Amino acid sequence: MTTPPSLNVFLFGIYPYLCLTILLLGSLVRFDREPYSWKSDSSQILRNRQLALGSNLFHYGVLVVIAGHFVGFLMPEPMVMWLMSPTQHQLLAMVVGGIAGVIALVGILILTHRRFADQRVRANSRKWDLAILLMLLLQLALGVLTVPYSAQDMSGAHFEILVAYVQGVVTLRPDPALLQGTPWVYQVHILLGFTIFLVSPFTRMVHIWSGLASIVFLIRPYQLVRSRKWSLRK
Repeated sequence: MTTPPSLNVFLFGIYPYLCLTILLLGSLVRFDREPYSWKSDSSQILRNRQLALGSNLFHYGVLVVIAGHFVGFLMPEPMVMWLMSPTQHQLLAMVVGGIAGVIALVGILILTHRRFADQRVRANSRKWDLAILLMLLLQLALGVLTVPYSAQDMSGAHFEILVAYVQGVVTLRPDPALLQGTPWVYQVHILLGFTIFLVSPFTRMVHIWSGLASIVFLIRPYQLVRSRKWSLRK
């Protein structure tokens, strides 16, 4: 898909940084001003049916997808070339990302059906709850759709273009021209991904930060727990 140069620069050169800035500052402001709203607002108490299956499929699948994006797109090129060829790199991303994406997509479909079809859950849902669910559903569907598009060219050329663009954004040297002419599904997938970052501070998605912070539990000192009987003997 080819867009006018000025629009292409805004969408893929400026818009990503607007989204990331709002994600960071908006999350900090919400944590400071509305700390008690910093939660996932689980609806398990309303109806447990379908929640466990859908939530587990979605979360496990999407965690693999996110990890795959970080490793696949941000791994230094010399290391990638030492481990595998561009074709093998693309094939690995297609297989692992495709399987994990389908698992996450099935999970989000179950959660979306539950959220919209169950009257109790629907009545206690905010508009943003429904909107972010649909955005995640569309994003996962687009991600899975990239697999057949990638299969049309197994040379690894398109994949290397995407890797170069993402690494450029991370290193503050974006090159929007790289995406000119790439299939529409890649461009929409990228834009929707940044848009999800943009709206996250205003939705329940903000609780993702708490999930990342939980890594601290892996390195913190052990807690010393004493029973009440032991305390009384002292």
